[in-house]
Amino acid sequence: MPVFYECQRCTECCRWPGEVRVTAVEVRRMAGFLGLAEADFVERYTRLRGNRGGLALNERPNFECVFLDGSDCRVQPVKPQQCRDFPNLWRFPGCEARCRAVPREVSGADYARLVRQATGRVDPRRKDQVAPATGS
Repeated sequence: MPVFYECQRCTECCRWPGEVRVTAVEVRRMAGFLGLAEADFVERYTRLRGNRGGLALNERPNFECVFLDGSDCRVQPVKPQQCRDFPNLWRFPGCEARCRAVPREVSGADYARLVRQATGRVDPRRKDQVAPATGS
C-alpha cells in the first residue's frame, strides 16, 4: 500500500537550506498575491540560482524561507510547486529527522486523490502535469 505523508505544517521544510526554484508563472502569481509588480517581486524576494538557470526564493541568513512568518507561509495559497510537492513527491536527505508529516498507508486511489489535493498535480506519478493553481 502507498504511504501518504500528511503535512502538519510544522514549517521545518521552510527552515532547511537549499534552493526553492520558481518559474515565471509562480513569480507572477506570488507578485499578484502580494500586490507587487513582477519586477519588484523579483528584486525583493528572489536571487539567481547557483547554476544561473533561473530564479530561486531568497533565504534569510539562518536559511529560513523569506516568506516564513512565524509558523505560517505568507504566500501559502500561491506557494511554489516545489513547496506544494513536499513531502509526498520529493524528499531530501535527513528530512525524516525533522519533518513532522504523519505517514499513513492508503489505497492507491486514495493516494492519488490525496496527493492531487496537496500538490495540485493532475497525476501524482507525472511531475510534468500541473493543475492550475488557485489564487491570483
